[in-house]
Amino acid sequence: MKTSSRRSRVVSLVLVTAAIVGVGCTTIRESRGGPGQRLDPWENWNRKVFNFNEDVDRAVLKPVATTYVDFVPQPVRRSVGNFFGNFADVWSAINNILQGKIQLGLEDATRVGANTLFGLFGILDVASEMGLDHHNEDFGQTLGRYGVGAGAYVVLPILGPSTVRDTAALPIDRLASPPAFFNGTGTQIDLTLLQIVNTRAGLLGATRVIDEISLDKYTFVRDAYLQRRRSLVFDGDVPDAPAAPDESASAAATGAQNLATPAAPAASAPAPARSGSAPS
Repeated sequence: MKTSSRRSRVVSLVLVTAAIVGVGCTTIRESRGGPGQRLDPWENWNRKVFNFNEDVDRAVLKPVATTYVDFVPQPVRRSVGNFFGNFADVWSAINNILQGKIQLGLEDATRVGANTLFGLFGILDVASEMGLDHHNEDFGQTLGRYGVGAGAYVVLPILGPSTVRDTAALPIDRLASPPAFFNGTGTQIDLTLLQIVNTRAGLLGATRVIDEISLDKYTFVRDAYLQRRRSLVFDGDVPDAPAAPDESASAAATGAQNLATPAAPAASAPAPARSGSAPS
């Protein structure tokens, strides 16, 4: 009965996802006033949410993450990241298979098996030492793989950058997160907070670099996020997107310095996309 209820909930979420993504893509098609508006038609609202997130980060998340780094040894922090990463590999395997990438799905499944059996339930990442890398797939990428457009750029409270497609996929992704596998609200909250703090601690260096080099942090984060998500959907083989006639001059005038993107997820900011480019 519990399995049937969970399956019904997943089906309902998929249907809601399809509806929201459809609305979001319609919004993008109808918002073609200019290069920026086409990818970020809700910029005024997004900037307000972005500023709110920055205030929360400065007042709460960054100080807590800094204290966490000061008092928790790096091997322990890495083990915490490995534990959450093991759950992410389970979901990545499922999404790779849904996308028809069977070999990558089997590699992710092998990672999970190796780390669970020989790595103390994922605390140790023995799979990476065996040469099995992360592939980092989620349901938003699966939707993109089947041609669902990203839709409008959205900044979510606390959660940060997203798109209509990725936001609609988020509830389904959350069903595969560690808190969803544990009973008890207190345990779920504790795991969620630990994951947030550990992730924020790993980003302290990256955010410091962004603060130093970006004139407009909002634009930098937006363009970096959209470019990275587009690259992930196409597995790095991104097709060329020709600029519209009224965008070519703007696109040519807005070159930006490229930054190297490490393989580890959320380790640093990728290269910013040109503001005239349309996300997939």
